[in-house]
Amino acid sequence: MKMKPAAKIYTALVFLFLFAPILILLVFSFNSAKSLSVFSEFSLHWYKELFRDAETLRALENTLILAVCASIISTVMGTAAAVGINRLRKRYLKAALDTVTNIPMMNPDIITGISLMLMFVFVGQLFGLATSLSFWTMLIAHITFCLPYVILQVLPKLQQMDPSLPEAAMDLGCTPVRAFFRVEIPEILPGVITGMLMAFTLSLDDFVISYFTQGNGFQTLPIRIYNMTKKTVTPKMYALATIIFFAILALLLMTNIVDEDDSRRIREARAAKRSKKQARKPRRAQDPNARGMKIVAGLMGAVVLLIAVIAIAGSHPPPRVLNVYNWGEYISDGADDTLDTIKAFEEWYEETYGQPVKVNYDTYASNEDMYAKLKSGAVSYDVVVPSDYMIARMLEEDMLLPLNFENIPNYEYIDESFRGLYYDPDDLYSVPYTYGIVGIIYDANQVDPADVGSWDLMWNEKYAGNILQFNNPRDAFGTAMYRANADVNTSDHAVWDAALSDLVAQHGLVKSYVMDEIYNMMESGEAAISAYYAGDYFIMLDAESENVDLQFYYPEPTNFFVDAMCIPKGCQDQELAEIFINYMLSEEPAVANAEYIYYASPNRIVYENEDYIEELGEDAMEILYPDIGDFSELYNKYAYRSLPQEMLDYMNELWETLKIN
Repeated sequence: MKMKPAAKIYTALVFLFLFAPILILLVFSFNSAKSLSVFSEFSLHWYKELFRDAETLRALENTLILAVCASIISTVMGTAAAVGINRLRKRYLKAALDTVTNIPMMNPDIITGISLMLMFVFVGQLFGLATSLSFWTMLIAHITFCLPYVILQVLPKLQQMDPSLPEAAMDLGCTPVRAFFRVEIPEILPGVITGMLMAFTLSLDDFVISYFTQGNGFQTLPIRIYNMTKKTVTPKMYALATIIFFAILALLLMTNIVDEDDSRRIREARAAKRSKKQARKPRRAQDPNARGMKIVAGLMGAVVLLIAVIAIAGSHPPPRVLNVYNWGEYISDGADDTLDTIKAFEEWYEETYGQPVKVNYDTYASNEDMYAKLKSGAVSYDVVVPSDYMIARMLEEDMLLPLNFENIPNYEYIDESFRGLYYDPDDLYSVPYTYGIVGIIYDANQVDPADVGSWDLMWNEKYAGNILQFNNPRDAFGTAMYRANADVNTSDHAVWDAALSDLVAQHGLVKSYVMDEIYNMMESGEAAISAYYAGDYFIMLDAESENVDLQFYYPEPTNFFVDAMCIPKGCQDQELAEIFINYMLSEEPAVANAEYIYYASPNRIVYENEDYIEELGEDAMEILYPDIGDFSELYNKYAYRSLPQEMLDYMNELWETLKIN
């Protein structure tokens, strides 16, 4: 039957929408430049960069280990469960088990993830564990959501199988176990393999459930990519995605080959029956049996090998462990020939103290994510790097430990302007890491110089459809309040209502409400104006297109912020945490981190370093370290503070009103 032209066009459009993004990603993984709009020349540069990125490769290794373990265990358990369900004779019980099996697939991932996290936390607290989440909790979570898919692949094969085959084998002298492995396994093998491959791909791809059940020091690739929020995702991720795409494609082809082989074998067996040649079995019928035993033996061997590796690893005394929790892309990690700060600290510590140390370095996307993880008691960390307002909130809720500054002698290099700030007035709980000021980024090729200089540019009707606004309520309302010279920390509802009116008036001019999306949109010239953080401006500047000329200025007044290193309660090794903080203030890592993340440093060792000044250049130094007088005075006046819960709720209500309108 021939397809009609309309059907052909429809099918082509479906395939276009499905595969065009993958094709674009694949093509631009070979682009020598960072651009996703202009292909410069063919290059393997990003593939080389990928294999130099130790953090990403470690995340990939973790993902593969997790996926292999989850797929093997869920395949063994799922096959056993499918056999048990198939042998049930009571229909209502079988129907009930079918329903239970379908629940994890129908349940939203976020519900499953939160439920599992709460269960792990409850069990951990029940047994008095310092941390409830680990590799093992994530593995249990992955097995949980993979099991139903294995069961639903194996069960139909069991139902298609002639139930008299294992009985005949036992009549001929086989034990039930031998009959299962020699007769049933070869018959259901295609379903087992398909289920295992499906479990592997699902585990490899999972983000939501992994995010909620992630423990210290075990970051999967989807979480690694999600946490790249301080910088735009580089094309080396396109290279990695291309490799993974072809790997998954190969697995799918293997699955289809196995299914085709199974169908061919069934057809040949039926043909043999029809020709009444029962005395001679088809040769191909022997192959699945042997192949099945080899695959089962391989699976068992893999499990035994995994157990052996764990046993051997556990036989050695563990090194001293430090758990660090930081913003994504907020430390020099060895990419682009920079200093690998974590590795350098491990080497320095062993040389200095004669003892190995292992740093488990995890990242988060927002202060709220970090706060929720610590507040739940699911994990314990030794060092965290929250923003000022979150430090104030954590102090109010007694979540931080006072620091022993005898272990942090490099604190003397912190500029006096960054001491006694509102969030830690007695300087007992935090050490400043970076600071920044919010400004306005604009494309000089699209914006008239006469219009720049104040917050009014964000409300200028000449640039309707070319303006980006923050996609979070505190910063978005902040732009309106700073423009009106209002107190951004007020509890007066009338001030917040007036800010909402200004944002509603701006709404028709806004192209999009963004956070990380700002990078590509400003770099490519898709938008012309946006408020954002000064450090991120330089990241965009490095990747701007040829027809884009990004410029930056500070409107007055504006937001000042500080991110600082703290030690949360639940810390397992406070002395080591303080040694790490002190190391981060020393010259090599401090300068390397400041150069890598482009945020200003309150550390004199950094901003007085001649190599650092030369590396950034005069223009960048003027923006990052503007001559504003006493920083603490402006900071204490204009920085965001922790709002009362009633005001947070009211702000969120207003934000929802804006987004709905």
